[in-house]
Amino acid sequence: MIRTVRSVAAALTLSAPVLYAAMYPVIGGQEMYPTKNIIQNAAKSSDHTTLVAAVKAAGLVDILEGKGPFTVFAPTNEAFEKLPPGTVETLLKPENKDKLTKILTYHVVAGKITAPMLADEIKQGGGKASLKTVSGENLTAMMKGKMIVLKDAEGNTSKVTIADVNQSNGVIHVIDSVLLP
Repeated sequence: MIRTVRSVAAALTLSAPVLYAAMYPVIGGQEMYPTKNIIQNAAKSSDHTTLVAAVKAAGLVDILEGKGPFTVFAPTNEAFEKLPPGTVETLLKPENKDKLTKILTYHVVAGKITAPMLADEIKQGGGKASLKTVSGENLTAMMKGKMIVLKDAEGNTSKVTIADVNQSNGVIHVIDSVLLP
């Protein structure tokens, strides 16, 4: 009997960190806390260093640290690597700030739109939902099975790989490709 109690206690002790870690989404090796804003969380993610550098270069940090709420479709470093060679470096140059800003704000929608809300809008729209981005352009959202897929103005698609990462000023949905206006 004592052996069983010790085994249960040991199992509970070993599983406690796992239970705690499951409380918040982990992106880029870091927990994303809903009490932190979009920039505070994104800056911790090793999967979003390119996005954070681009946001800084475009001068959008203050906006994305603001009250919001915002829905951000956040491309990973791998998503940026899919762009033609040299694209990111060119966009980060000061003379391309306007173009970079347009691309980044194309990934942001005013308001907090969760994945279930978006799925419902897609269903109500007969399989598609149009999202007006902060850049003034539209994104099209669709379902592919149970996955949300976004289509940009050029017809390229991006999958939401991690949905509903809540922030103090909105929500982040991680995507696997950069969207282009």
